[in-house]
Amino acid sequence: MFENEDESSHKDLNKDLELFERYLDGQDIGFIDSDRIESIIDYYIINSQYQKGKDISDFGIKIFPYNSIFKLRKAQAMSGLGLLSNALKIINELEKIESYNAELYLTKATLLSQLRDSKNAIKYYRLALDQCSSEEKDDIYVDMAMEYEHNQNFNGAINILNEALKFNPNNEFALSELSYCYEKEDKNEEAIKEITLFIDENPYSFSAWYHLGNAYLRTEKFDKAVWAFDYSLLINDSSAPAHFNLASTYISMEKFRKSIEHFQRSLDLDGEEPMAYCYMGEAYEQLEELELAKNCYKKSIELSPTFSQAWLGLGIIEDLNDNTNEGISLFLKALEYSPDNAGIHHVLASAYEKCNKKDLADTHYKKSLELDSTDMQCLGDYMTFLISIDLNKSCEFISSFNEINGQDTQSWIWEVNVKWLTGKKQEAIGLFSISCDTDKQKALCLFDINPMFLEIPEFISLSES
Repeated sequence: MFENEDESSHKDLNKDLELFERYLDGQDIGFIDSDRIESIIDYYIINSQYQKGKDISDFGIKIFPYNSIFKLRKAQAMSGLGLLSNALKIINELEKIESYNAELYLTKATLLSQLRDSKNAIKYYRLALDQCSSEEKDDIYVDMAMEYEHNQNFNGAINILNEALKFNPNNEFALSELSYCYEKEDKNEEAIKEITLFIDENPYSFSAWYHLGNAYLRTEKFDKAVWAFDYSLLINDSSAPAHFNLASTYISMEKFRKSIEHFQRSLDLDGEEPMAYCYMGEAYEQLEELELAKNCYKKSIELSPTFSQAWLGLGIIEDLNDNTNEGISLFLKALEYSPDNAGIHHVLASAYEKCNKKDLADTHYKKSLELDSTDMQCLGDYMTFLISIDLNKSCEFISSFNEINGQDTQSWIWEVNVKWLTGKKQEAIGLFSISCDTDKQKALCLFDINPMFLEIPEFISLSES
């Protein structure tokens, strides 16, 4: 039987590699044709052996001084070695004699990108597009889009990535980057629209359904997110990220059993991952299966000892088991790894309040709101705490807070409450009127904060007008 051509070519390449290893050791190897030299250079560059690629390129230039491919390969090898300016100098010389060469333009674009010259990198990617085959265009468009992303021009990247997908709808990296750019621009509705149109033409694209699910998840359209993730898993049930994000969606929907099922599936597919165990712990915690939750948090910490969210979860379990002091030590451990995490400061403040350590509670409530002034749950907890110990101090705090951060009607309502309680009744009524005009639904939270207002005609009248 005759030997398979691929096997024969492989054996020939191995012989040539052995030959050139001897050359690199200083032995004379005589004449060898240019195609064989090029194959050896390509092998070394592909396998990141750039110094050998450069040395063999120099050999090729010596034997075939008019064959520009060896100078191009030398520049590519030098690029891999980090000799960017020298590599660019070779490319510039080649460009004077070698016009309309897609690989030359691509090499120069890549060098310019490494040199942080995005403007000219994009120029040469465009020149390469004019010369390359249709099969190569999508990857070049993606490279060009990355230059736009490096310069925070996500809208420009979106346009380029859409072009990439026209040439190759199966370019999953392009679709992933497109979804990322829409997210960075906070254009989730546009992402949903464009990805849906893409699915109309490519209904079996796993990536499209997956990224559609992510867009729905970011817009808190949880039912539609589940629908999209389910379709993605019908196409590819072996995607750990799709199972993970579907599980996260179920957590948001408070369907904790379903979330655990898909977190476990993601772990089965992707191996042990601390975040999946941590979120499973949260799901078990919500189901009040505290021992299972504790085991998940511990497993998360075993895999990632500095993962603050797992330490926080473990502390919450101890607190729920009436071991608040042990919980506090775990919260402090979480804070050690994430000192600027507003949520940890909030939980720690509540624990100190529970232990009647008022000064520490006050410190951590303030720190939490300093880090995240939009957290109305924390603001509510702090105001309840302040009102219970010093009504005048609570009034001073909320007035100052709203003067600096008062963009949310819900924070105004706390000021309405304490103004009334401190006898500033007309000011309270006036601020409640403004709150009702601004956001009636949030203004009505006043009656949850303090049901006493349900008995006061002025407030009833304003809430019904």
